[in-house]
Amino acid sequence: MRLTWRILALLVTGWAVQAGAQVPVRQPDQQLTGTITRADYQRYRAVPFTVPRGTERLVVAFDYDQRAQKTVIDLGVEDQHGLRGSSGGNKADFTIAESDATPSYLPGRIEPGRWRLVLAVPNIRPGITARWTARIWYLRAAEAELAASPLADRGPGWYRGDLHLHSAHSDGTCPSQSGKRVPCPVFKTLETAAERGLDFVAITDHNTTSAQAAIREAQPYFDRLLLIPGREITTFFGHFNIFGVSAPIDYRITPNGPVSFNAIADRVHALGGIVSINHPALPSGEPCMGCGWAMPGADLARVDAIEVVNGGAALLPGGVEGPLSGMAFWLKTLRAQRPVTAIGGSDNHDGAQTAPIAGSVGRPTTVVWADGLTQRAVLAGLRAGRVFIDIGGMTESMLDLRASNGRTTAAMGSILPAAAGDPLTAHMTVHAMPGARLDLMAGDAVITSVAIDDARDVDLPIDRHERPLLVRAVVRAPDGKVILMSNAVTISGPDKMDR
Repeated sequence: MRLTWRILALLVTGWAVQAGAQVPVRQPDQQLTGTITRADYQRYRAVPFTVPRGTERLVVAFDYDQRAQKTVIDLGVEDQHGLRGSSGGNKADFTIAESDATPSYLPGRIEPGRWRLVLAVPNIRPGITARWTARIWYLRAAEAELAASPLADRGPGWYRGDLHLHSAHSDGTCPSQSGKRVPCPVFKTLETAAERGLDFVAITDHNTTSAQAAIREAQPYFDRLLLIPGREITTFFGHFNIFGVSAPIDYRITPNGPVSFNAIADRVHALGGIVSINHPALPSGEPCMGCGWAMPGADLARVDAIEVVNGGAALLPGGVEGPLSGMAFWLKTLRAQRPVTAIGGSDNHDGAQTAPIAGSVGRPTTVVWADGLTQRAVLAGLRAGRVFIDIGGMTESMLDLRASNGRTTAAMGSILPAAAGDPLTAHMTVHAMPGARLDLMAGDAVITSVAIDDARDVDLPIDRHERPLLVRAVVRAPDGKVILMSNAVTISGPDKMDR
């Protein structure tokens, strides 16, 4: 009789573990311990614990000893209404929330009260006593506390991602096996992102958290691609993405109604996420309902980022510098001295599209300097604004900008105070195609332009005196089209502090 690989693995090791939840870095809220003996062989044991009111995400990490003696303890959990999941011996930890759960477990509301761990003992030898431990976290600001990365730590560096992607959970479609247009599975988008060499993505389906379960399932497989929970909040008055949040949020904004942009932004920030306005200059109407930004009462101080380059809008007249791009809206916000990060997003609706065209996965790419490839680090990098946009999605591209006043240096995304007469210099690191040109710009105006041969460091004087002065860099292909754009260093009067 042939044995399957799974049965053979159990015979050889007595235990198999697959990746499950992200376990918080802080100490657990509760720890349960116990022992299993031969008296528990082929029995079920229920271990009660009490979930406090206000819990939005439950995380359990389970461990035990005596595996070398072929001891096996299978894991499950039940709430007041019955079994919420059973992972057997294939997962050492799990999470359950309203939006998603570790595969083997059912998402849904976390009701306060008595829950039970369900421990099954398919094997324990006579004379063996096995000790088990269950660490439990009751999370409120759930996303902010799930800080441990499921990926290998790669340390500080530049990370490339796509922050605007749609799937079958809203209006994403792709060809089926027989060539029909069908709702496109999340997996296809992730597969394409991995093939493009991206480091992180956010699936941002319209007004729904349902994709988070698919993302939770996919993350262990895509162990070089960070999957950040996202959503496109789609309203009658504009669209905006939220990143790092999977909790349900009411999106039904109406003038003077109970739901507002400001309230949503506050909720997202409380959960550790960020807010980004999408394609603000697109027209609203039948071709694109609610696409342009006309949000009543919106406080732009609550906005962390603006989608300056949208993959679909980049194909419209004027491209990334045209009237339908987000460039003018972003610069206007910066002139009000509100630090806000320029980002890009493909707005892809066909995850299987592999042609290197605007709007396919990773075109454009948002490239962020982060302390590591973790959700917390990437979101912090986006907030800080040391970010450039790669319109063509070229994996070797680079555009870093810093500005100095003779005493201090500020990275892009920051404010540099400068007194009258301070010698201002822009320091740039550029890697682009042969024949490209680098434009150092002050707002919409070009200060100076130089040729770029492959990769180089460039220092250029800044000879403008208006305040605030929005210094930024743009790299153009030989045909004049923008292929890279930096965030800005805002040079202000000497009373302003750095971002």
